[in-house]
Amino acid sequence: MLDLAIIIVSWNTRDLTLQTIASLIADLKTAQLAYHIVVVDNASEDDSVSAIRAHFPAVDVQVSEKNLGFGGANNLAMRYLGFNGDHASVETPKAVYLLNSDTITQLGATEALYSALFSAPDVGLVGARLTYGDGQFQESAFAFPGLRQLWAELFWIPGRLRLGSFNGRYSQSLFEQPQPFEVDFTLGATMMLRSEVIQETSMFDENFFMYCEEIDWAWRIKEAGWRVLCVPQAHVVHLAGQSTGQVKPRSIINLWQSRLRLADKHYPRWKYWLARQIIAFGMRRKLTALQHEASTSAEIIAAYEKVIHMAVDGSYA
Repeated sequence: MLDLAIIIVSWNTRDLTLQTIASLIADLKTAQLAYHIVVVDNASEDDSVSAIRAHFPAVDVQVSEKNLGFGGANNLAMRYLGFNGDHASVETPKAVYLLNSDTITQLGATEALYSALFSAPDVGLVGARLTYGDGQFQESAFAFPGLRQLWAELFWIPGRLRLGSFNGRYSQSLFEQPQPFEVDFTLGATMMLRSEVIQETSMFDENFFMYCEEIDWAWRIKEAGWRVLCVPQAHVVHLAGQSTGQVKPRSIINLWQSRLRLADKHYPRWKYWLARQIIAFGMRRKLTALQHEASTSAEIIAAYEKVIHMAVDGSYA
């Protein structure tokens, strides 16, 4: 049986994607795993498809004619693997590993994740310890976002609160010790899931085009009774934001649209209403500050105005 299918979604990150695949394959050579790599290209315009096929002919490249977003593209690959009732095009694996196209896998990471995933029968999702390209610590797991985290992001709070549990952060010391530890969710950069979890919780919600889709899925996974772990021994370098940074004004709208959708889906009504008020108030303050900066583009201003409108009206769809 196939142990692991690895899915990598690429959108105009040709060179980074090639680097991601190369480091992953180097790591997999040290692992005792039967694996299959699927790359989904989200309608790139940088010759990513031909470059991947030329450099890695054994990699299975699936091409989307339009940008499906992160969740949609991963779902495309999971359906290709036979999940959600579809006929499998390749052997359905015991686990699926969703890996960003801006990552560099360190030796031993993939096998450490796989071992942690099957270390107990109630573990359903695991993620790696991440660092930035310069080696600095990167937070790779968080508590589910609530009103405190929203307030911390939009308004000033003391640094010790911003970096602590008040803001949904786990202690850095947990990432520096060898044992896996339980979290609410891991970043979408590295998500390894049991096949049973995918079948039971029905993949990503494609209403989240970009951002928060991994939070929503982890929320549903935990509600279904599965545990989520961060695995410090699995080290992956995450270069972060290489695709989303290409379209900043649109990314601002996508981010807050997804956050509003997440709150609407998982908060009680009173909490969702209060979240909208916090967002609208915070965005008005930010917009006022931006309008006094000569370097602020009209597109950025329009993006924040759109976010305010969505928060006030609840019209994020």
